[in-house]
Order: sequence, then structure tokens, then C-alpha cells
Amino acid sequence: MSRFISLLLLLLLKFFFSTHIHLVHGLTSPSDVSALKAFKASIKTSSIPQWSCLASWDFTTDPCAFPRRTHFTCGLSCSPDSTRITQITLDPAGYSGTLSPFISKLTQLTVLDLADNSFYGPIPSSISSLSNLQTLTLRSNQFSGSIPPSVTQLKSLEAFDLSHNSLTGFLPSSINSLSNLRRLDLSFNKLTGSIPKLPSNLLELAMKGNSLSGSLTKSSFDGLTGLEVVELSENSITGTLEAWFFLLPSLQQVDLANNSLTRVEIWSPGRSSSSDLVAVDLGFNRIEGYVPVNFVGYPLLSSLSLRYNRLRGKIPLEYSQKKSLRRLYLDGNFLIGQPPPAFFSGQSGVSGSLGDNCLQSCPTASQLCLPSQKPNSICKQAYGGKPKS
Repeated sequence: MSRFISLLLLLLLKFFFSTHIHLVHGLTSPSDVSALKAFKASIKTSSIPQWSCLASWDFTTDPCAFPRRTHFTCGLSCSPDSTRITQITLDPAGYSGTLSPFISKLTQLTVLDLADNSFYGPIPSSISSLSNLQTLTLRSNQFSGSIPPSVTQLKSLEAFDLSHNSLTGFLPSSINSLSNLRRLDLSFNKLTGSIPKLPSNLLELAMKGNSLSGSLTKSSFDGLTGLEVVELSENSITGTLEAWFFLLPSLQQVDLANNSLTRVEIWSPGRSSSSDLVAVDLGFNRIEGYVPVNFVGYPLLSSLSLRYNRLRGKIPLEYSQKKSLRRLYLDGNFLIGQPPPAFFSGQSGVSGSLGDNCLQSCPTASQLCLPSQKPNSICKQAYGGKPKS
């Protein structure tokens, strides 16, 4: 019996050591290990805190080995068989350095997230070799130069975030070839030129805080039946915002504030069509004409800003009758007449501002009437004489 127990213990020890050796040494692809080494080597040693993920990247052990008690404790993930690197998600530790072109050797990478650090220099064109990449997040770094056209070869890409960098130049004209792209955020860079044709499956588009110019054309947004969010504020977009734009079938939120739009065309979606439009911000443009009454036809519209434009005429009575409307900003225009009394009955529930216009009898006790109306002399000048009520 004792011999049997000894034999059993021997087998258990053999199994333990063989398993332990397998787990410690791992099977990570040598090309992936080399790429990781090059990636870490391109980062300044002085910018790697002792407590950070990268500090635990000690290549005396295998990157995919388990358990990760002291080495490679965070920052990367491996395939189920521990042979390939599938994700790099760095902590926001202030890492400073360039993005190694050898990153392209990690061909099974699905996520590359270096957000909130201090990487600088160009985005290497070799990144196009990451054919399985689904998420590319380089947000809040110091990358410069243009967006390499080769990124449009990342056909599996679903989320693309290069916001808060110093990128320049035009958007790649072939960006519409990213047929799986759902979210695109290029906000707060130094991008120029017009908006090219966009990927047809896009849900969210954010490119605010750049120097984009030209008008918004229907060809750029053609086929975007799922587009929900458009954030293009703080650019130099000009011309007329045509009626087709607000009729995009899934549109919910629009921010085009702080541009140079001069006219807006609004068609009501009609009874046969539905609209999910909830919030629109067209403030701080150069929009002329009357307050568009057809916005009332959007059943879910809750927030509308047309502040600080060049609008004239009266506030449509229909605005005070729209039950879904909760925030209305019309301040900083040249609106005349008396505002709809329902705004001040205590039943409309609308907040916002009608101030800094040429309105008559706007109750000074109401928050809606702040700031105070323009001086009569400015209103007379705007209307070539005394504005009619």
C-alpha cells in the first residue's frame, strides 16, 4: 500500500513540475516577444514609473506565462493558447516615446490602447499590418504629422480614436473603406480640408476642435443610415446646412456650434417618417433668416441652441407648444416682437435664454429673459430703422 502511495505521489509531482514548467516558460511567438521588446525600447526609461504596467514587463520570463505575480502583471492580454499577444492597453502613467514600427509584427492584435500618455512623433504607416485590429485608441498624446493613409487598410477596425493630439493635414480620402468602423473621434487636432465620404456603418462621428472647412455635402454622408451622433463644433465649416442632413434616419445628437454656417434648411420629417433627433446645437455661427419653425416637427427634440447667430423676426409660437422641448437657447440674435406668453406661464418647463435680442415685453423677472435685451439703437441699425413688432 505504501508503495502505491509513493508511486501516486511521484506521478503527482511529475505532473506538477511539468505543468509548472509549461506555465512559466509559455509558448509566446518569438516574433511577438521581439515586437514587445522593441515597443518597450522605444519608450524613454525615465518615463516608466516603478509602479507602472511597463515596469513589470521583464523579458526574463515569457509574456504570456501564468501566473503573472511579478512580471507582465498588466498592460497586455494573450490568446487562449498563450501563443500570441492580442491586446496592448497601457495605463495612463505618462509614458513618453515614439510608437515603434515593429508594433506591426503583432499581427493578432485586436486592441491597441495607449491613451492618456505622452507618445510623440508620427503614427507609423506599418500599422496597416495589424489586420485583426478592432480598437485603435491613441487619445490624449502628442502624436504629430498626418494620419497615414495606410490606416484605411485596417478593415476590421470598429473604434478609431486619435483625439487630443497634434495631427495635421487632410483626412485620408479612402477612409470610407473602413466598412466596420462604428466610432471615429479625431477631435482636437489640427486637421484641415473638407470631410470626405464617410464609412457607411458609422454610428458616432466626432471631429470637433480642428480647422475643417467647406460645406457639409450629401455625398460625404451618403448611406449613413445608422449615424446617431455628429460632433463637428469649433471648425470652419461654411455655407448652407441643407435639409437632407437632419433627415438622416438615426440621427440623435448634432453639435455644429462655433463654425461659419450662414444658412440652415429644415424640413419636417413628416408623419410617415420617424426621427430620433434629441439635441441640436447650431450656436455661434452666422446663420441668417428666421427661426426655423420646422424643428417643431421632430417629435423627440428636447434641446435646441441657435444662440449668437443673425436670426431675425419673431419666435415661432409653436416652440412654446412643443411638449418635448426642455432647453431653448435663442439669445444673441436680433429677434423682435413679444415672446410667446406660454414660456412664462409656469407650465412649459423650458429653460435656456431669449436674452440679448430685440424682444419687447420679455419679463425681466424670468431667467429666460437674461441677459437683458440689446439697446434700441443696435436693433434700429440692424433693421435699417425701428424694428417692427
